[in-house]
Amino acid sequence: MPLMIELGMSWSEIKQTPRYELEALVSAMYNYKAYHSMDGYDDEDVSKMAKDKPKIRQQYMNYLSTRRKYNEKVGIKHKVSFRG
Repeated sequence: MPLMIELGMSWSEIKQTPRYELEALVSAMYNYKAYHSMDGYDDEDVSKMAKDKPKIRQQYMNYLSTRRKYNEKVGIKHKVSFRG
């Protein structure tokens, strides 16, 4: 049960929590994991890893999309890179 493992909720806490709050917690946990799933990797790292596991490239694209969406919501500007 993700709420018990990831959030440290006990079974009794889960039973006492309304369903809409549990759904919101699960949704927030999923979004948090997607937002931070590929922290620390750059395009070069992903290209190297994708040679062995092509599925990683799609995961990285989802990561970038999620980061872009939430950064726009909170007003964080895109970082400018001068790498060639």
